[in-house]
Amino acid sequence: MATTSTSKAKTPRQRVPSSERRDALIDAAIHEFARGGLHGTPVDRIARRVGVAQPYVFSLFENKRELFLAAVERGFDRAVEAFTAAAATPQYGGLDNEVLMAMGNAYVELLTSDRDALMLQHQAYAACDDPVIRDRVRSAYARLVSRVEELSGATQEELDEFLRYGMWLNVAAAMGVPDLSAGCDWVRAEQEEQLQNRGQPSP
Repeated sequence: MATTSTSKAKTPRQRVPSSERRDALIDAAIHEFARGGLHGTPVDRIARRVGVAQPYVFSLFENKRELFLAAVERGFDRAVEAFTAAAATPQYGGLDNEVLMAMGNAYVELLTSDRDALMLQHQAYAACDDPVIRDRVRSAYARLVSRVEELSGATQEELDEFLRYGMWLNVAAAMGVPDLSAGCDWVRAEQEEQLQNRGQPSP
């Protein structure tokens, strides 16, 4: 008597293209390196986040440093993309430097909405003791400056002020404060607390 098989044929597992895996690994690396930095982030943690084994990561990236740099360069690219989009839609009614103003607002929004991008930028600068990383970060920063200059048509003085303010924003955003001025409220409050603590006996 013939029997009918009730088992279903297994659906073949669909292979994810390596280009998609690479993109996913870079995104995961942005998240992890933003928190742990180059030396404090195990590659295995990034691999697990994507669902691959660590050896597979090294089939796509020569070493951990190259994965870190891919993440850093993508972070710079996101800033450039935000500037490019903002420059295409200035909303300041023909005011002087309206493109720079639009790009500045876009950067504030990026820092507010994407803390990974912010903290990875700090991690990139912190890793610049490595000469290879230093050269690549310098290159990425120079490309960003060139793009801002191209989009805005700003003078050298205007461009310098824009970039200085951007670095000021980076530090303020990292510390979670709205201002870095010497006389701002939170700095004064910290100073007053420190003065009070000096006057108290040691526990």
